Amino acid sequence: MLSPVMHILRQKQIILASGSPRRKELVENIGLKVRLYPSLFEENLDPKSFSCFSEFVEETALQKVLEVDNRQRAEGNSPDVIIGADTMVTLDGEMYGKPRSEEEAFEMLSRLSGRGHTVYTGVAIKTVDQVIKFSEKTDVYFGKMNEEQIRGYIATGEPMDKAGGYGIQGAAGTFVERVDGDYFTVVGLPIYRVCSVLYDLFRQNK
Repeated sequence: MLSPVMHILRQKQIILASGSPRRKELVENIGLKVRLYPSLFEENLDPKSFSCFSEFVEETALQKVLEVDNRQRAEGNSPDVIIGADTMVTLDGEMYGKPRSEEEAFEMLSRLSGRGHTVYTGVAIKTVDQVIKFSEKTDVYFGKMNEEQIRGYIATGEPMDKAGGYGIQGAAGTFVERVDGDYFTVVGLPIYRVCSVLYDLFRQNK
């Protein structure tokens, strides 16, 4: 998709407002070079002040980008593109972020066991003169997991830095019966939509 504008994008300084190696890998897999620059945004937005989950993750992603942009400018740097993202797991009207303890991870995964849940990823992309934000959602269906399986997974350490307490691209993928929607939304960056936006932004400069 990006082939017609890749020669332009490869000349741009692209920053990923994240510390996630998973997101960095996704972007690099499409042929772009990016630099990780984790946002210091506190992620303290009140979910109740938003009308839907999509708005929440979009605004969180935007605030990550703006925080990174401000720090970059303070350091005398002006990146061409800053990409930020925020992922959230939802079930029964509740949001599940990263577990704060192994016990909380166990509670999350126990609730997800044998059920379907929805994963939202919000994205903000800032160029020199534009800011675009959007979100995607994907339904994920877990098979039934017993306590031994859940605790065994938690013991790997994989759940602790991931929304909902699992990483679909890792060992937790063995729990997934099916996925309805963009798989990469669950990983943490909806690549198709990101590429569509980047293409639209830079095709005028061909």
